[in-house]
Amino acid sequence: MDTARIPNIDNWTERCDLAAAFRWTVRLNMHEGVANHFSLAVNDDGTKFLMNPNQKHFSRVRASDLLMIDANDPETLKGPDAPDPTAWGLHGAIHRHCPHARCAMHVHSIHATVLAILKDSILPPVDQNAAMFFGRQVVDEDYGGLAFEEEGERCAQLFADPKKSVMIMGNHGVMVIGQTVAETFTRLYYFERAAETYVRALQTGKELRVLSDEIAAKTADEIEEYPEQNDRHLSELRAILDEEGSNYAT
Repeated sequence: MDTARIPNIDNWTERCDLAAAFRWTVRLNMHEGVANHFSLAVNDDGTKFLMNPNQKHFSRVRASDLLMIDANDPETLKGPDAPDPTAWGLHGAIHRHCPHARCAMHVHSIHATVLAILKDSILPPVDQNAAMFFGRQVVDEDYGGLAFEEEGERCAQLFADPKKSVMIMGNHGVMVIGQTVAETFTRLYYFERAAETYVRALQTGKELRVLSDEIAAKTADEIEEYPEQNDRHLSELRAILDEEGSNYAT
């Protein structure tokens, strides 16, 4: 491949951002081998989206590897570069039905998945990070097996409320949505961190100090409006990868 020509690929900046997110997810040990998927809409109605290739480890995903998928193309799974069927089922449905979900990141990260197997899977506002998600979570309590098309369609309906940016997928994992890669990845990062804090607090067996709804809502709004944090977070991660000579942006 002529690497000098790669930046001429459409949506190059978005591709590099998404590839960096894959690489950093591995650093955080939030990947699942060659499973799990991230996607990013690139057209106005959100139905055309970038997604990782089928069965490629997150640590090897490059910007030029990302597939361009049309959520409205029923022939998607028949092509030579077909995505993973469960990725198509879940992300295709989200990008068809939820135009506010420009970016979607699905993982089986350890602590978010622990939360997903508790009978009460809502993350309570036990600290500042957890308060970030107050009123912004939805729990899927009807896991129906692998996310092929029917299951994906069902899950997508749970994101009908644009305010809900995190789906705790009962007995499965977590799906986080946002407007950009930077916003969505930062949200995913903090959700896993907050879930870990909560799980560790539960392990003490002691009573928890939970924030009031009023303070939790105030904190969530303040964090959501905090200037530039999402973009600066991803920019710093990309800078680290660049300094290390990573090939994510090729």
